[in-house]
Amino acid sequence: MSAMSGKVVHNVFVSQCYLQNRQFVGTQYRRDSCAPYVRNLLPFQGGKLAWTGISSMQLRTLSKHQGPFVNRRTVHCNVAPTTSAVPSIDKVDFLKLQNGSDIRGVAVAGVEGEPVNLTEQVAEAIAAAFAGWLVEKKKADGSRHLRVSIGHDSRISAHRLQDAISRGIAGAGLDVVQYGLASTPAMFNSTLTEDHGFLCPVDGSIMITASHLPYNRNGFKFFTNAGGLGKADIKDILERAAVIYNNFTVEGLMNSKEKASTSIRRVDYMTIYTSDLVHAVRKAAGNIEKPLEGFHIVVDAGNGAGGFFVAKVLEPLGAVTTGSQFLEPDGLFPNHIPNPEDKTAMKAITQAVLDNKADLGIIFDTDVDRSAAVDSTGHEFNRNRLIALMSAIVLEEHPGTTIVTDSVTSDGLTTFIEKKLGGKHRRFKRGYKNVIDEAIRLNSIGEESHLAIETSGHGALKENNWLDDGAYLMVKILNKLASARASGMGGGSKVLTDLVQGLQEAAFAVELRLKINQDHPDLKGGSFRNYGEAVLKHLENSIESDPKLQKASVNYEGVRVSGFGGWFLLRLSLHDPVLPLNIEASSNEDAVKLGLAVLAAINDFSALDKSALDKFVQVS
Repeated sequence: MSAMSGKVVHNVFVSQCYLQNRQFVGTQYRRDSCAPYVRNLLPFQGGKLAWTGISSMQLRTLSKHQGPFVNRRTVHCNVAPTTSAVPSIDKVDFLKLQNGSDIRGVAVAGVEGEPVNLTEQVAEAIAAAFAGWLVEKKKADGSRHLRVSIGHDSRISAHRLQDAISRGIAGAGLDVVQYGLASTPAMFNSTLTEDHGFLCPVDGSIMITASHLPYNRNGFKFFTNAGGLGKADIKDILERAAVIYNNFTVEGLMNSKEKASTSIRRVDYMTIYTSDLVHAVRKAAGNIEKPLEGFHIVVDAGNGAGGFFVAKVLEPLGAVTTGSQFLEPDGLFPNHIPNPEDKTAMKAITQAVLDNKADLGIIFDTDVDRSAAVDSTGHEFNRNRLIALMSAIVLEEHPGTTIVTDSVTSDGLTTFIEKKLGGKHRRFKRGYKNVIDEAIRLNSIGEESHLAIETSGHGALKENNWLDDGAYLMVKILNKLASARASGMGGGSKVLTDLVQGLQEAAFAVELRLKINQDHPDLKGGSFRNYGEAVLKHLENSIESDPKLQKASVNYEGVRVSGFGGWFLLRLSLHDPVLPLNIEASSNEDAVKLGLAVLAAINDFSALDKSALDKFVQVS
């Protein structure tokens, strides 16, 4: 939403004033929650803000967010008649902070070519915008204060941004509950938990994280009890935030700071979240107090937020955890990237399992919404193997159910799910929100689905409110260990390894990233997305004339083709000017044949950087 010339009315002002005062006309508005961010917005009538002279165009612009309140009325609001603008406020393109259903930016200076764009003031504006959005969604009428929980991972910018977010929420008139170091799944859970002693449930929740990105980045994820916000919601919030930011005043920022200093409450919510995980494992084992007694399980938290899993989940269940590593939060991530897809990270947890002769290894990403595991022999449960393991567990509980995955899963996984396990495999699009939303949609039309999971390690279960929770995925695996032990089965993690027997795995797999040069004249001023779609269409047409290659009959993303004993998928990145190319084959030689087929089809697209593919087919 662009700022309007002359009489700008931004969302915090409107959300707090109109939604909490929808019924008043001529009634004194006794709260000052609309005051913090208003600068030269509307003319005054005797010290009262008034709607006057709004054009039809401005009215239409306002009505997207302001609804029926836009009328010629006098709005009584506790606002000083003069305010001063914030000096030297940086210009920010808020929409560039959107990363699908998340917000991400640079929060720490010092990396060349990466200027800071996620400042405290930007964070405060985004929080105030979320507050306005939340008031509208919850149809708050002023009868009670809405409450927002805030948590963060181990990043070095976390505390600073937490304070800024708290000021934005408090300044908009909502209550703030800080959880401190927390996980993303716990933040969503706080919107569902019924425990007034812990100030739950909250109406909305914000997690400060940038997943596995470098130390200088940070970002936000937002939740209500309906789940994580979608792309359209994030765009809406950022548009609101831009207006709020451009109308910040010194007085308003000071007022928000004062409100935050007196209204913030702090709760150890992770105690509730972890106790629920412990209860789930005990229940699966027949209510045994220490169902993991005798199991040796090591955890690698990568210096992110997942270190709690050792002391608050595994040890109360009786597991031995010696050899666990990188449990201390350190936002510089000195040991390895906290990312279950990273080869160095997986090598670290595998080595820890072997060195300590452990039964199982568990690794989390920074904010614990992704995870992977390693069995006692060093075999990894990540990517296709993790999906196969979780599918086996879920299909035992729900025979015939549909497993929804992202687009880069293997042909062997489809065969495993459908032929060996008796389930259905729906290979959908990349993006954990896409996968989860598709599973929810299938259930809504009568097709049962209990698991939505990506090769990245994002996994959500219907029984867990479709929350992608890395800790809960690992709890499902622990449940299997505990229940096997309770039924007299031994062998440590062998029960897990046996579950994925028969999964056909490609001998060779690679992902290449082909970048689109947005400054190349071939784009002719158009978008990289249009150019990428043209590349895909040309590839699709080329494949149809090659008898050695067969296009997938059902495909929801990019161009997926089988041939030479393997397959490839070329797709357009969800957010970046990149065409990722995934190739899997039974040999390096066959993978090169697939790569050459792609290269021949796209070679004439000059704005596409094919150097990675050129190198692959030549060196291999």
